[in-house]
Amino acid sequence: MIKGLAITPPVIGRISIGKLIKKNDKLIPEKDDSFTLTTQVQNRDGWMLHPLHQQYADSSHNGKIRMIPVRVLFNDSNLNLRAEFSAFDRTTGRPLCVGDGEKAKRVSGEGIDEVACLTPERCAFAQEKGCKLFGRLNVQIEGQNDELGSFVFRTTGYNSVRTLAARLKYFEAVSGGNTRHLPLLLRLRAKSTTQSYRTPVFYVDLTLREEDSLAEAVCFARSEAIRYQEAGVETAQLEAAARQLLQNGQFEDGEEEMPLVLEEFYPEAETSEATLAVDQAPKLPTPKPTQLVRPARLTQKLGTANKPESKAA
Repeated sequence: MIKGLAITPPVIGRISIGKLIKKNDKLIPEKDDSFTLTTQVQNRDGWMLHPLHQQYADSSHNGKIRMIPVRVLFNDSNLNLRAEFSAFDRTTGRPLCVGDGEKAKRVSGEGIDEVACLTPERCAFAQEKGCKLFGRLNVQIEGQNDELGSFVFRTTGYNSVRTLAARLKYFEAVSGGNTRHLPLLLRLRAKSTTQSYRTPVFYVDLTLREEDSLAEAVCFARSEAIRYQEAGVETAQLEAAARQLLQNGQFEDGEEEMPLVLEEFYPEAETSEATLAVDQAPKLPTPKPTQLVRPARLTQKLGTANKPESKAA
């Protein structure tokens, strides 16, 4: 196995809650109030929609996807959601420093040093380089027809990362370590905060499906775990392999993911103070009767790397 390269869960698509609009011949990032499912392919018009996007849009209210039936890949919460404090080089997208709140790996002239991680609020290096909380959630969407593939949701939003981390830990505990077999629902929720100035802030949550009670879901998960075990599916070995592959490299994001990292961290244009985090959405005003609302469509990549970053909410 190649050393020094972190191998992440296989990705067959992306989940986002943002899009781009063209304004004054520039691509301006705009937060959205619904999910968008895309492939990993871009054309002149931007990210190509995944076939599952239209399927779920057609069955949702007003064509807006706010709930997606999903399952996670692993029982181990730390494999399903990887969250770190991260700072990236804005030109190349290469990671400069990645930490967990206690220790961090930082690139220096002599290689990679291990330093104390003080969190972005208390670290001068973090404030200089624009360090943010960065989370990656891998889920399987019902109907994807790939039992080891996944869709990835990337976010620098504190609300999403905190909520998803709590949910996964709870599900892992209450199911007796059978999270992989729980039928779950990825939800888009809204809240108002002091920093958002009462503007809706959208974040991602993970819940049981609406038709299931906790007892029913856990009973189903345990029976599915037994069925998989009897069929010879080695879930423990799968997780051990995934854990080893992730730890194989110093940093998770490789050259292929660098453009995506830049999109998440340093969009081309700054949004208002009320919509700073990746999991936040703009104010959704009620249009006047004479006001025309022009819908936006997916466009080119989310920006360049040489603009100042906004502060996280």
